[in-house]
Amino acid sequence: MDITFLTDYINVVTLGICLCVGFAFKQAFDWFNNRYIPLSMLVLGTGINIVINIGNINAAVVLGGMISGLASTGLYEMMRNLLNKDGKKEEKKDETTSKL
Repeated sequence: MDITFLTDYINVVTLGICLCVGFAFKQAFDWFNNRYIPLSMLVLGTGINIVINIGNINAAVVLGGMISGLASTGLYEMMRNLLNKDGKKEEKKDETTSKL
């Protein structure tokens, strides 16, 4: 099943705002469980997309906000993995060199 048609619903402004807010939540609030970040970005993305399209709200606007919010969490994870921010790869290298 090809679901690439969902990319047509991504709003770049909503995605960017959700990405920045999600990053801020993750960094600033220790009490905020990471498990709830996708849900909060889904709600925030839907709200932002509704506000942007206040005169013409329909199901496509709601879907676009939901997809953009969830895509922001995926984009964050992709950037984190590409930048190797957590150092997971470096730890594995250190473990293998210490065994030699």
